[in-house]
Amino acid sequence: MKAAFDVCIRGAGVVGQSLALQLAGLRLRVGLVDTTPKAAHDVRAFALNAASKTLLQSLRCWPSAEHATPVQCMRVWGDGGAQVQLSAPTTEGLSWIVDVPVLQAQLAQAIQYQPLITMLSEPCNASLTVVCEGRNSATRAHMGAAHEFLPYDQHAVAARVQCSVHHHGQAFQWFNHENGELDILALLPMGGASGQQAALVWSLSPARAAQLQAMPVAEFEQALHHASHDQLGALSLTSERRSWPLLMARAVQWCGHDSDGNAWVLAGDAAHSVHPLAGLGLNLGLADVQALHDVLQSRQGINHWRPLSDRHLLRQYERQRKAGMWPTWVACDGLQRLFAHPHSLAKDLRQWGMKNFDTITPLKQWVIQQAMQ
Repeated sequence: MKAAFDVCIRGAGVVGQSLALQLAGLRLRVGLVDTTPKAAHDVRAFALNAASKTLLQSLRCWPSAEHATPVQCMRVWGDGGAQVQLSAPTTEGLSWIVDVPVLQAQLAQAIQYQPLITMLSEPCNASLTVVCEGRNSATRAHMGAAHEFLPYDQHAVAARVQCSVHHHGQAFQWFNHENGELDILALLPMGGASGQQAALVWSLSPARAAQLQAMPVAEFEQALHHASHDQLGALSLTSERRSWPLLMARAVQWCGHDSDGNAWVLAGDAAHSVHPLAGLGLNLGLADVQALHDVLQSRQGINHWRPLSDRHLLRQYERQRKAGMWPTWVACDGLQRLFAHPHSLAKDLRQWGMKNFDTITPLKQWVIQQAMQ
């Protein structure tokens, strides 16, 4: 008997939703499995680049200007006072800070109007299973996919704040050493180009993160104001504070077959995780979506005779994304280690590097173009 679905996607976050819509566009029957319990309001915000924006626009799911704030300038301070400033080459912006709940709601609405997608509460039988359950995926473990991870001695604290001054599309980041421990604070503009809201991601030692989580609101706001050096004026907490441990992770094997001959692949955080210091997380997951779509789309041309479970196609996806991920793994992990090192020579190197980078215009332009794409 023919299976009711061509593809089963396990995980209905942004990556899973986007992939479901992409594959339905290829006339594939998709079962989208959502087993995640409804949580409290999501306080996260994602920095999305031009490639991610293009993908979401093609799905007609790009949020309005109020919920997708362009970053016109990124200002970064090192722990010794050196500063790097990256400015957008056009009025479009370097990237866009997107409100996660709004984006997920738009994707969910689009799915409701796509007859080839069926929302499910449990996995279904299909020729291809795509695992998008996140970095703690139980399905990945069940499939036997080896997974390597390197925990950082840091937790992220995220929240939303109201600023007493307009952000003017500026994003801010500070690398600090407090009592010999690295903390990284990022304030990301929200609420539109002239807004006064910001999303914060504060990476700290587990003990310090727990302390900030437990602080009374007024005390937390005072600590945040001190750490942000008054760049956005007084900051008022407008949401819950959420926290999670940080790590770098990667799957050794991104695709395979089960005992019945059905194929599986990994995508999003189930395949890889990086430190949030560069704001690349969701961009990498959406790059997985685009790559898998393009590989399966080739079945409409020269690979028309290959089934969805074809090992050649899935290995092509795996090789392409592993190659694309390596520079990101190296860069994010290298930066985290460089700034976390307590030795004075490492601090001098950081200072020298930031000061020289900020004066080499061609290098800055190249880095900006790479980040945008």
